[in-house]
Amino acid sequence: MLSLHLRCYWFKSSFENPFYLLMSRILKLLKKSKKNYNFETEFPQRSAVCTKILTISPKKPNSANRRVCKVRLIKSKQNLTVKIPGEGHSLQQHSTVLIRCGRSRDLIGVRNIAIRGKYDLNAVANRSTSRSIYGVKKTK
Repeated sequence: MLSLHLRCYWFKSSFENPFYLLMSRILKLLKKSKKNYNFETEFPQRSAVCTKILTISPKKPNSANRRVCKVRLIKSKQNLTVKIPGEGHSLQQHSTVLIRCGRSRDLIGVRNIAIRGKYDLNAVANRSTSRSIYGVKKTK
């Protein structure tokens, strides 16, 4: 593995050097390969308790209000804003949810998503497509 110490001045000094393009590409890839975990420790999912349920209006081209809840992580007491996917939900204050990392691009400051079908957040009713996202079991 190439280390970051290869940023020598002679790589960037001449564009004729064939290693110049290679090194710049490798350094870009190293910067991009960060994990998306937002929590203090490296866990893909975390359980949290809802403190407030609200709706947020998204950025410019979109207009529908999105359902969002503010949560506090159980172990680290960190406060986060979490998007609730799907139509309708059963969350109230003090409900327990399982959250994962994932950005909602049209909501400002929302970098986590609640997992449907776990703890107090029920699965979406009458869902036949994309069931794994919304926590619906297969019907026979």
